[in-house]
Amino acid sequence: IEEQVQAMIAEGSRADEADQIPISALNHYAYCPRRCALVHVERTFDENIYTMRGRDLHERTDTPEESGKEGEARVERALPLWSKRLGLIGKSDVVEFHEETPYPVEYKSGHRRQWDNDDLQLCAQAICLEEMTGKPVPCGAIYHHGSRRRREVVFDESLRHGVEEAVVAIRKMLAERVLPPPVNDKRCEHCSLNESCLPSVIGEQDRAKRLVRDLFVVPAP
Repeated sequence: IEEQVQAMIAEGSRADEADQIPISALNHYAYCPRRCALVHVERTFDENIYTMRGRDLHERTDTPEESGKEGEARVERALPLWSKRLGLIGKSDVVEFHEETPYPVEYKSGHRRQWDNDDLQLCAQAICLEEMTGKPVPCGAIYHHGSRRRREVVFDESLRHGVEEAVVAIRKMLAERVLPPPVNDKRCEHCSLNESCLPSVIGEQDRAKRLVRDLFVVPAP
């Protein structure tokens, strides 16, 4: 496995990032398309306590020098990931190799939330690992630091299809450079881009436009 990992790292260093979509963009898009556009089209990034916690957690896990053995599994940290088929590039938090089967593990600073954006990001990592190693990656895990629990994620067809749909949508958004409307719901409360996005202001403007438009719609008899 050691030679295989070193070969993957060497190949990843030659990957052309110019036309690649960061795997993290899929997480942003699945959570909120407008957030994805603000980060990857407008290059906007604001810090808050949640992003600070997340960055601190990743700095403690993304350390290649700490790779090694944990029990029967070989552990690789900060492993470069890519998919030439989907045009994805990124880096893992942790990849465990159980014999020759890769098992990606993503670390998140908070508790589990109701949206599947973290699962989608992890599935994208699995798709990259399958292409890189030629081995099936049926499942992985997300470690939620807030609850200190590891949750296993099965990469079923629905989740894999969601990854491919998100890649197409993100590529279209990057090409058109258009900001989608805000979701303007509970997702906005803890978002670090709230002040740059102004979801309530934009959302109320859209709501007002719909109300005015509907005033002139004659209901069918």
